[in-house]
Amino acid sequence: MSRRNIVLGAGLAGLAKIGSLVRPAAAQTPSADAPSTGEKSNLPYTRVTTLNGHTLPFRLVDGVKEFHLVAEEVEHEFAPGSKAKCWGYNGSTPGPTIEAVEGDRIRILLTNNLPEQTSMHWHGILLPSGMDGIVGLTQPPILPGETWAYEFTLRQHGTHMYHPHADEMTQMALGMMGMFIIHPKAGEPLPIDRDFVILLHNWALHPGTYRPDPSIMTEFDLWTFNSKVFPAIDAMVVRSGQRVRIRIGNLSMWNHPIHLHGHQFHVTGSDGGRWPQTLWRPEVTEIVGVGQTRDIEFVATPGDWAFHCHMSHHTMNAMGHGVPNTLGVDQSGLETQLHKLLPGYMAMGQSGMAEHAEMASMMRGPANTLPMMGGKGPFGALDMGGMFTVVKVRDEIAADYRDPGWYQHPHGTVARRVASAAKTKKGG
Repeated sequence: MSRRNIVLGAGLAGLAKIGSLVRPAAAQTPSADAPSTGEKSNLPYTRVTTLNGHTLPFRLVDGVKEFHLVAEEVEHEFAPGSKAKCWGYNGSTPGPTIEAVEGDRIRILLTNNLPEQTSMHWHGILLPSGMDGIVGLTQPPILPGETWAYEFTLRQHGTHMYHPHADEMTQMALGMMGMFIIHPKAGEPLPIDRDFVILLHNWALHPGTYRPDPSIMTEFDLWTFNSKVFPAIDAMVVRSGQRVRIRIGNLSMWNHPIHLHGHQFHVTGSDGGRWPQTLWRPEVTEIVGVGQTRDIEFVATPGDWAFHCHMSHHTMNAMGHGVPNTLGVDQSGLETQLHKLLPGYMAMGQSGMAEHAEMASMMRGPANTLPMMGGKGPFGALDMGGMFTVVKVRDEIAADYRDPGWYQHPHGTVARRVASAAKTKKGG
């Protein structure tokens, strides 16, 4: 055993003893160039904005950027009306975004406040094998109450993720994951004005329950951007003409065709970094596979533009499965009869489900269960939930990029009715 390994082992043993006393980096004073949500600064990159989240501060210790993550149980709200006991980092799921620069030497302290062992894997990042975080293969487990240190030099740039490689079926199903962004040391050849981070995930929060079910493989109830469902997901607010990048990571158990309205974007990067421009390709929908990241870039055009997964059941909340299909079935009187057994029952399906969009907020389901769709737009109910949000582009935007409200369409640019329903002839 080398002298270096002896010293490192002693250091880790000491950290394990003081783990419960170490304060999270979020509570410490970060260095002057610590990333934060918002605009450009004197840094050679644009700070990322994590929808419904934040960037993890760090402190500079002898030239090393030191971050601190605490694995713990958290009470998480998917949207008003639905909360659950989840697992995450530093009080949230996903955990805070780690943001650093190619060439940085970083140290990440991980304190385990879970009731079981854990570890941390740095997904897609080049590092020494012993820092890769696979329990039993590259390290022993991090036991409850212990704090361990991961330390390595960043040798690449790109959009990456972090998650445990210990009891993954439970820990990832309960929300233990986050994004890890590494900016290129030399800066961006084509500068980015707004840089967003979104992590895709799925949850089995069965109606009336308060903890996610880790045993579900495919039949999930909630589909989320950064562990939020629409309408609780933040909008992406930008100015007209700005160059926008959206970084998308997928740690769910499905592939997701992510679609942006009103723009033809370029797919420009992944966990392999920002690709050479000769490899960029124009798209309007990009499949982000399980375990993959993708970066898309576009120049923003004024309007309110939908951004969502194009699998229809991924843009709904509290999905039920195996329900009989009543499309086309005359249900006259059925609702009254069923009310005797199921007060609050709402008949549905004879002419489709559109009528339920307007009534979604009034539908009373089981406790702690969201309606399938509950968002409101400027023209009424929005037939979307789950993996859905809006890119709001305006000529004038406040300096803090607060939500500007709904888009005011120029005169003559909104679709209009040209015939009433009574005068429309079938096939005419």
